[in-house]
Amino acid sequence: MTKRLTLALTGASGSAFGVGVLRRLVAREDVAEIALLISPTGRRCLHDETGMKAEDLVALSSKVSLRNEQNLGADISSGSYRQDGMAIVPCSAGALGRIASGISEGLVSRAADVCLKERRPLVLCLRETPLNRIHLENMLRVHDAGAIVMPLMPGYYTKPASLADLVDTFATRVLDQLGLPEDDARRWKG
Repeated sequence: MTKRLTLALTGASGSAFGVGVLRRLVAREDVAEIALLISPTGRRCLHDETGMKAEDLVALSSKVSLRNEQNLGADISSGSYRQDGMAIVPCSAGALGRIASGISEGLVSRAADVCLKERRPLVLCLRETPLNRIHLENMLRVHDAGAIVMPLMPGYYTKPASLADLVDTFATRVLDQLGLPEDDARRWKG
């Protein structure tokens, strides 16, 4: 059974993690379609941090299709469109706040709202520090609404030798939350 997923990159540092999740998704045979969303500030972070443009991500696979962030009439903005979940990696505090408040001013927040209302997996990889009370309350609000709050905090128990190791391990955990478990030698063994 193949899956349709949405991946969004918003305007927070950590674009390499979003790229890592996308690379893992396109490599999977059970993922047929990936709707890619990149906020305007997300585009800048992507370029500044990785040297990549949105077009470079689309070129990774024919499974990837870029959606216009301002097109609230896109397929993924409707609950009747069958998709299997969404991850926002990285998720800015602004995107978190809009999702927590139910404000669908763009396709990222609307697609996330659809996942919540349809009870589909929504993984929010918040990248912000330090956190203020508003951030914490918003994380609790989206959690209580059904989202998975997974702050962008990579693990070090795998003894990573590079940033790529950190990205890969974190991407594996994001895919777990989307119901796409992978065999990974870096999993904790006790």
